[in-house]
Amino acid sequence: MFSALRSIVIPRALISSNLNQFPFKSATSLVKSNSISAENGIRGMKVRSSVKKMCDGCYFARRRKRLFVLCKNDPKHKQRQG
Repeated sequence: MFSALRSIVIPRALISSNLNQFPFKSATSLVKSNSISAENGIRGMKVRSSVKKMCDGCYFARRRKRLFVLCKNDPKHKQRQG
């Protein structure tokens, strides 16, 4: 959630001078925009040390040297090993 905040580097001149010149409204608006996208159903994967099939629609996929479990029936079953 805070990965967007880590990538923003604010020069000291902008912090000490007028903040209205900064292109974003505030850092809290960035956090709110990330949390809204999480509420709309955009979710990631479960990250586990051991992944298992949860139903008949789940299948294993090896990509980028990682083992994934993807599911055709239920997107909540997505998992990544590592």
